[in-house]
Amino acid sequence: MNISLVQGLPALRAGSPAAARTALVLHGGGGPRTVAPLVGHLAATMHAFAPTHPGWEGTTRPDSIASVPQLAAAYLARVREIGGRDVVLIGSSIGGWVALEMAVQAAADDRCAGVIGAVVVIDGVGAAVDGEPVADFFALDARGLAEAAWHHPERGYLDPARLTDEQRAIQQANGRTIAAVAGRSMSDPTLLGRLDTVDVPALVVWGESDRIVTPAYGRAVARAIPGARFVEVPEAGHLPHLEAPDATWAAMEPFLAKL
Repeated sequence: MNISLVQGLPALRAGSPAAARTALVLHGGGGPRTVAPLVGHLAATMHAFAPTHPGWEGTTRPDSIASVPQLAAAYLARVREIGGRDVVLIGSSIGGWVALEMAVQAAADDRCAGVIGAVVVIDGVGAAVDGEPVADFFALDARGLAEAAWHHPERGYLDPARLTDEQRAIQQANGRTIAAVAGRSMSDPTLLGRLDTVDVPALVVWGESDRIVTPAYGRAVARAIPGARFVEVPEAGHLPHLEAPDATWAAMEPFLAKL
């Protein structure tokens, strides 16, 4: 099963194609490496895919994908085209936004009945929550980003001076893609009000120390989704699956086991 949007677009894959469920794992601004542990963990029980979003990691972004809703629509169309059923969407950061947008679009399209089975959002951006703005990612330097995104900032700090020219170029290109697709605010003022249409089981997982989008922001997102469960991961920031993997699995596994 190939869920690439474009021929040859990279994707992490793990698990048996014969597994009962397929998980589509959607990365955030940091690229596919940030969700590799999710793919590896899910492989024990699912067939997990994590495509590189077009425009990230040196890939080409088609002109037709200039927003998160367009990216979500492209993924949804591809999953439907290949006959996906009961697919579990798992999205981190911007990927969480894409996952929610896919769930909203699927709920409004009779052709997508049964395609999406559940959604897991991990510290997802995308909503506009009163009093809880998304941090200005583009104003943060490497040190500021580590302090906003990690419970232990020293673990997440990447010294720009240690990057190769190639790594720096990819990082800068990823930033341009984020700006083009997600916008500087990394939010859609209509999203929160549309989440009441999500008609599949939903889990919202949040790092207690996230200062990109706070736990209060995450709770507001969870409240907007009918029946969604919210779980806070202690001693973790914006990427709890990297910083506190065991606690993140403990938050996710009871939800996934009931699907």
